Amino acid sequence: MEQRVIKRVAAIHDLSGFGRASLTAIIPTLSSMGVQVCPLPTAILSNHTGGFDHYSFVDLTDTMEEYIDHWKRLNLTFDCIYSGFLGSVRQIEIVAGFLDHFGGEDTLAVVDPVMGDNGRLYSSMKPEITEEMKKLVGKADIITPNFTEAAFLLGEPYREEITDEEVKAWLLRLSEMGPRTVIITSVPGRRVTGQVQSEDTNVIAYDRPGNAFWKVGCRYIPAFYPGTGDTFTSVIIGSLLQGDSLPVAIDRGVQFISQCIKASYGFDYPRREGVLLEKELDILKMPAIMGSFEML
Repeated sequence: MEQRVIKRVAAIHDLSGFGRASLTAIIPTLSSMGVQVCPLPTAILSNHTGGFDHYSFVDLTDTMEEYIDHWKRLNLTFDCIYSGFLGSVRQIEIVAGFLDHFGGEDTLAVVDPVMGDNGRLYSSMKPEITEEMKKLVGKADIITPNFTEAAFLLGEPYREEITDEEVKAWLLRLSEMGPRTVIITSVPGRRVTGQVQSEDTNVIAYDRPGNAFWKVGCRYIPAFYPGTGDTFTSVIIGSLLQGDSLPVAIDRGVQFISQCIKASYGFDYPRREGVLLEKELDILKMPAIMGSFEML
């Protein structure tokens, strides 16, 4: 029996040589939280696609199964399997098989069903991927779609406003697909302070074993940085593997991303490079300070 001192995560994502997204954000984030990351690259890009006009792209679909077969011969085991951007139906099938082989009661399966944002599918996504992604979601313990992706999984129209009760209904329906925990990010909201109304962006989650809904809100900052979703889910995984509860893990994720955006926002550099992650990683080594999550 293998004796493992450090928690281990299999991270199934693309690798971009430039720009803080996918594996280049996931590896340093989880490593800072004391977790070993074993990457399974789905593709190699010169730079990520958010905000760049050109990039080189090497599809690794045809090599993934041989790569996985070597891991099987090594008898590797993982505390968590975390999948993100998958560029084809075939890759979704491969990841589903990976979860079947390496998953189990002691392995946390996390699927971020990366498909789109701001009400639209990404240009590289074909409509049939949505249907296949539903099957992969059914194999997960935790899913972390953004608001757009949740709408596509449910066949719901994207909207600019939604009530907490409507989001709770969405969460229940997504949980019925299989995952015991559903975390929807970038949920639009409003904050009223006295006579002033301001925009919020919320993370709202449902935990089926505890039959509990959780909400963490933060003030909307008018800036878009690629890769924050990958980092957010990584913080949740690291927090859970450290023994934190679900609401604490979500709270830590929101706090960390908010801090990264605030620390980056004042600098004049291309936002397509992502948040200045390296400046903020040490925060993840500090004790968690709670205060923003609430029960719905």
